[in-house]
Amino acid sequence: MTTTETRTYQNYIGGEWVDSVSGETYAITSPAKKQEVIGHFQRSNVEDALRAAEAADAARAAWADMPAPGRGQILYRALDVLERRAEEIARTITIEEGKPIADARGEVRRAMNIIEYSAGEGRRMFGYTTPSELASTVAYTVRRPLGAVALITPWNFPIAIPAWKLAPALICGNTVVFKPASGTPMSAVKLVEVFEEAGLPPGVLNLITGPGALVGNALVESPQIQGISFTGSTEIGTDIYARGARLLKKVQCEMGGKNAVILLADADLDKAVGGIVQGAFGSTGQRCTATSRAIVEAGIHEQFVDQLLDRTSRLKIGDGLDPEVDVSPLSSQYQQDKVLEYIGIGTEEGANLAHGGHAVTGGVYDEGYYVEPTVFTGVSRDMRIAKEEIFGPVLTVFEAQDLDDAVDISNSVQFGLSSSVYTRDLHRAHRYINTVETGMVHVNAPTLGGEVHLPFGGMKASGVGQREQGTEAVDFFTEVITVYIDYADEARTQARFI
Repeated sequence: MTTTETRTYQNYIGGEWVDSVSGETYAITSPAKKQEVIGHFQRSNVEDALRAAEAADAARAAWADMPAPGRGQILYRALDVLERRAEEIARTITIEEGKPIADARGEVRRAMNIIEYSAGEGRRMFGYTTPSELASTVAYTVRRPLGAVALITPWNFPIAIPAWKLAPALICGNTVVFKPASGTPMSAVKLVEVFEEAGLPPGVLNLITGPGALVGNALVESPQIQGISFTGSTEIGTDIYARGARLLKKVQCEMGGKNAVILLADADLDKAVGGIVQGAFGSTGQRCTATSRAIVEAGIHEQFVDQLLDRTSRLKIGDGLDPEVDVSPLSSQYQQDKVLEYIGIGTEEGANLAHGGHAVTGGVYDEGYYVEPTVFTGVSRDMRIAKEEIFGPVLTVFEAQDLDDAVDISNSVQFGLSSSVYTRDLHRAHRYINTVETGMVHVNAPTLGGEVHLPFGGMKASGVGQREQGTEAVDFFTEVITVYIDYADEARTQARFI
C-alpha cells in the first residue's frame, strides 16, 4: 500500500490524547483509493473502554452541576469551531467514507444544525408544575441527567449521527464515551477536536476507536455507563437492547431499513422520478433512509420505468471529491462484496436486471469500490432483494394494482423506518399516512433524512427505545424527577394514595 498520510491518531480519555493500552493500531484506507493509507488508529480493547467509562464517571458530577445554559454556551462555541472547519471536515468525510463532497458538506451542515438546536435546549429543558390534591403543597417535575452514557455510531454518517447523539447528551448534563465505527475513526477524531477546542472540560467527552464487538460489549456491561445510544444493524441493536434492559440501563437503538416510495398514477411523475433517483443512489444508497423499493401503480408503471432508467443512466460515477460526481464508491471491500452478492441473488431469484448490476472497473475505477447504480424490475415481495437491507445503490421496482395493494407491499417487510407517497390526491395521501407502518412518512418528497427538531426513528425492526432528535432526545438523555413540597407551617396528616 502506498502511504500519503501516515499520522497515528490517539484515543481521547480524561481530556488527554493517549495511546491504547496495548499500543496496537490499525490502518484506514480511502474507498476511492484503496491502496492509500489515510491514517493509523488505536485498536482499543476492554481495558481502554473501562478507562474511558471511569473518566466519564469521574467528570459526571461537575458537568451535571453546571447550569444547562452554561453547557449551552460551550455547544455554541463548538458550533463556531465546526463552521470554521466545515470544509476540512467535509473533505475528511469524503476521503474516509467515500460519499460525494456535496453530500459530505450537507452532513456537516446537518451536524451544525443539531448542535445549534441542542445548545438552545439549555434554556428549554422544561419540567412542569401542576396543582396538588394536597393542601399547602407544590408539585412539579425537573430533569436530571442519566450520568455517563455510551454512544455507538455507524460509518455511513460519521459526523451527523454522532452529533445528533452527542449534542443532546451533553446539553442534558451527561458525560460521554464515544465509540465510532471502526471504518470511520478520522471523522470522529475531528468531531472530538471541535469540542475540545470549544472548551469542554476534561472527561466529559471520551473517544475510543477500534473493533466494535469487543469495545461495545465492554461499554454495555460497564457499571459506570447508565445509558446507551446505538445506531447500526438490527441484529446488534436488539442484542444491546436486551442486555442493557437486563442491567436496568436506558437504551435506544436505531437500526435497519427497507424504505419504499409509493407512486400513484395521479402523481407528478417528473418530480417523483427525481426524488426516487436521489433517494436510491445519493450517497451510493448507503443511508438508513435511502429508497430501496419503488412501488408503482399499474397505470404508469411502464412510463415510470422508462424515465427511471433514463435518469439513472445519466448519473456520473467517480471519486466523491469530484463535485460533478453523483455516485461515489461504496465504503469498503465488504460493502462492495455484499452489494454484488445481493445483485447476484436478485438475478437468481428471477428479477429482471434492468440497469447496472456490475462492479465498475478499468482505469481509476480499479482504485476504489465502485458498483453501478442498479435497477431491478419484475420484483415480487417474497424475493430476498425485496425484503432484506442491501445498503447500496440497488433499487427494486414493484407493480401495484392500487393504493391498498401498494401499502400492503410496503408493509410486508420486517423494517419500518421511512416511506413516501407521491400523489395529488389528499384523501389517498392521508389513507397512506394512517396505514403505512413506518416511523417517518413523506408526501411528495423522498424518503431521505429529517429535521433536527423532529423525532427520528422507526417501527418494527427499524428501532427500539425512544426516538432520537427533537424533544425526544431530551426525554431519552434525562430522568424525570417528580417533586412534592409541603410548605404548611404546622404539623398535620394528609391522606396520600398510591
